[in-house]
Amino acid sequence: MSDPKVYQNYINGKWVDSLSGRTYENRNPADTNEVVGIFQKSNEEDVKKAIDAASEAFKSWRLVPAPKRGEILYRVASRLLSMKEELASDMTREMGKIIDETRGDVQEAIDMTFYMAGEGRRLYGMTTPSEMPNKFNMTIRQPLGVCVFITPWNFPMAIPSWKSMPALIAGNTIVIKPATDTPLSVVNFVRICEEEGLPPGVLNVVTGSGSELSDPLIKNPAVKIVSFTGSTEIGRVVSEACATNFTHCCLEMGGKNVQIVMDDANLELAVDGALWGAFGTTGQRCTATSRVICHKDIAEKFTNALVERAKKLKVGNGLDQSVQMGPCVSQSQLDTVLSYIEIGKKGGAKLACGGERLTGGDHDKGYFVQPTIFTGVTQDMRIWKEEIFCPVLSVATFDTFEQAIEMANDTPYGLSASLFTQDVNKAYTAMRDIQTGIFYVNAPTIGAETHMPFGGTKETGNGHREASEAALDVFTEWKSVYVDFSGALQRPQIDN
Repeated sequence: MSDPKVYQNYINGKWVDSLSGRTYENRNPADTNEVVGIFQKSNEEDVKKAIDAASEAFKSWRLVPAPKRGEILYRVASRLLSMKEELASDMTREMGKIIDETRGDVQEAIDMTFYMAGEGRRLYGMTTPSEMPNKFNMTIRQPLGVCVFITPWNFPMAIPSWKSMPALIAGNTIVIKPATDTPLSVVNFVRICEEEGLPPGVLNVVTGSGSELSDPLIKNPAVKIVSFTGSTEIGRVVSEACATNFTHCCLEMGGKNVQIVMDDANLELAVDGALWGAFGTTGQRCTATSRVICHKDIAEKFTNALVERAKKLKVGNGLDQSVQMGPCVSQSQLDTVLSYIEIGKKGGAKLACGGERLTGGDHDKGYFVQPTIFTGVTQDMRIWKEEIFCPVLSVATFDTFEQAIEMANDTPYGLSASLFTQDVNKAYTAMRDIQTGIFYVNAPTIGAETHMPFGGTKETGNGHREASEAALDVFTEWKSVYVDFSGALQRPQIDN
């Protein structure tokens, strides 16, 4: 076998080794014998150089007309599209999710980049009448400056694109610290941006340990906004660190998402939704369906069908087109799921299927676990309350629609929820009363589209939204402009 490729940081338009002189291996979670690549283990000095480069580049990038910035993004999107299969294959090798899903991940980056390229001609402000004569009022968007992105491993190209493309089209510059487990997809993404004409210093990437790099990334006074996707625990630390310098902060964190199945639901569709919502991406999505609550009259029929289908899911290497669920991303993630399975058993839930690490044959090479379903779950159990971020689904029952709403809201998180019903009145009531940022009717809790705002309530976030036009509010500040052409001093609220 040939030696694994060594990948470098990208700082100020150049691919460079870390000044630390250290590197680390990135291994395939479906086959840990395969080293996907060798990546830089960056240090504080690398981070400073990247931030300095972004600060300098901001001076000129912010003055490039937004439609011209959009032309670069359009070329990037076209290139992503032409390389979709190659990029998806690399992502499956480093992250583990099945090839259909990594194609979807790359497609999200394509969609977001095309979308934001168009926003270069639509960075709208507003005009409004003045209360004074011969005076013109308007608002304009202005970029913030240097943005730091700390991105997760589960969507290693989609989420960096959600953050990068609105930031770039608005005129900001960027330093990305990708997840330690999935740096290759971000390196691929940045290389395409470089090759399609993004100027030096506008987009920089440093790889390495989050615990080692987080302080120099967040606390540098040149950084104007930090956008973080990850756990609520780490998000709270990021928020507190940003507060010291009044650095803007956008947080997208945990979820404990629920699918409600009413007694009038299309049960086959509801089973399809729960299966995909719980076990797509091996349950490693912030929007994954972690809880299903069923009306008592259909709970047994629904659960039996769901368990039967879950047992038949083919688990393996995601590059195999017949595989339906890949591995956990790492040993630590596998350890987490196995520990929560034990917590569920000891807590009194009934293990309906799964619950074991998969071994034998090719499964011995990776971090594979069976799709797992618990029934008889109650609201006092830890598996009901805590985010697991693995293929473990908790099933509970309810008597009344009002009880279902209460149970759905019984969580510190508020990201995504779904309702399966044929009753339009219940659909609209749940849409209003369930405390989440995303809500689906007759669809699973996963499946967000890039032109819709993405984010949640409560401990899921801090009020911002990613994707869509809403992302522009994260990466711009409003400026109110008053132009008085009366030739006289006019005092609002006094002279009128």
